[in-house]
Amino acid sequence: MISFKQQRIRTWIIGGYAVPIVLSLFSFVIVWNSVRMLQQEADQVEEFIGNDTIIDRLQLNSQVLSRTLRGYLLDPSPISLNSYNQARENLYTDVPLLMERLRDDEEQEQFQEMIEQVEQLLETHRSILIQAQGGDRDGAIESWKQLRARAQAEEIQDRFTSFSNHEKSLVRQSQLTQQESLNTLVNSTISLTLLTLIGSTFVGWWIISRITRQMNEAASSVASSSMEIAATMEEQERTASQQAASVNETTTTMDELGASARQVMNQAESATGSANEVLSQADNGTRAVEETLETMYSLKDRVSAIAQQILRLSEQTNQIGNISNLVSDLANQTNMLALNAAVEAVRAGEHGKGFSVVASEIRKLADQSKKSAEKINTLVEDIQNAINTTVMVTDEGTKSVETGVNVSQNTSHAFAGVREGINQVVMSNQQITLTLKQQVNAVEQVIEAMTVLNVAAQETATGITQVKEGTQRLNQAAVSLKDLV
Repeated sequence: MISFKQQRIRTWIIGGYAVPIVLSLFSFVIVWNSVRMLQQEADQVEEFIGNDTIIDRLQLNSQVLSRTLRGYLLDPSPISLNSYNQARENLYTDVPLLMERLRDDEEQEQFQEMIEQVEQLLETHRSILIQAQGGDRDGAIESWKQLRARAQAEEIQDRFTSFSNHEKSLVRQSQLTQQESLNTLVNSTISLTLLTLIGSTFVGWWIISRITRQMNEAASSVASSSMEIAATMEEQERTASQQAASVNETTTTMDELGASARQVMNQAESATGSANEVLSQADNGTRAVEETLETMYSLKDRVSAIAQQILRLSEQTNQIGNISNLVSDLANQTNMLALNAAVEAVRAGEHGKGFSVVASEIRKLADQSKKSAEKINTLVEDIQNAINTTVMVTDEGTKSVETGVNVSQNTSHAFAGVREGINQVVMSNQQITLTLKQQVNAVEQVIEAMTVLNVAAQETATGITQVKEGTQRLNQAAVSLKDLV
């Protein structure tokens, strides 16, 4: 409770310093904004003054243009012409400069109209100068009168004067605004300074009163607490002896618990060893199943290869049958040709006897070829039947191999599940062993702690007496603190 009050007092003291700082920062921000606005207004005044200066130069140069042109018409001298050209160059220099500085759209529009009038005046001057430089001074003077060059110049002067007066009014208005901002800045500075002083004084007085009241409350609380502590210490002195006896009994119980935990740990380690042996046997079974599965896959591939070869043999046998049929057809046709040849030989008489003998031999050969083709067809049919029987047997073998593969895969999955289950058992036994080791260590630490606690209980009884004496001194200090406050 005292620590809490001290923390609050320290916070209030910091707050007492923070309030003037915050007020000062607030004053600084307001003053800084006012100074920044004042600076902006000063820059604006400077800009308006610069614009007015350029306008005055433009007005002066436009006057110089008219005067030097009149002087050149009266007395054509290079000095007047140079002055005219210099004034025109000054106009061309100041016009874009002022156009860039003007911010208001209406002012830019008015100035653009003035520039157009100046361009018209310069065009009038150019035509007059061409006449004068061509030697027709009287014609140039007459053009001056007819083209109203003087009236144009006076109108431009009036426009420049009006524009300059407008800029001067802006300068005066900005100066008044600047003066008002300066007065506001001075008044704000004085007001904020007074506010900071008054606020700091009030906050300081309030913090002092709060601290004083809390210190009184703390002193009263300390005095009351010290009396309560003294009564509590007497009760704790009576219970200290009971705690010492309880600690001795707890120490004996923890010794027995440690012995039981070590026995359980040994049994868990033995179970872990047995589980590891079973896991090794499961690994051997898994490897045997995998080898069997690989053999079944190889047998399946071989049976598939035999089936492919038998199919190719069947196709080739069909081709042989086709060829045999072709030979049989050829023998029939040859026999017919030989018969026709024998008929023709009979018709030929004596001249066809030799040809008849050849035809007879050809018929015999054709008959033999037909019989051979029939035998080949019979053999082809036997081979085809044997191939079909082989294909059926091969299909049955393939199905048997696939069934064996499925059984081997299921056996492999079963071994994997057994291995995973045994692995979980091993991990659980290892975790149990580790937990038991930690429990044994914890029990040993508890035994040590109980021994220390037994010693501490005895020391507590001695310390309680010292606390009682300290509590009495604390009560006296609280009374003294209350008197000081």
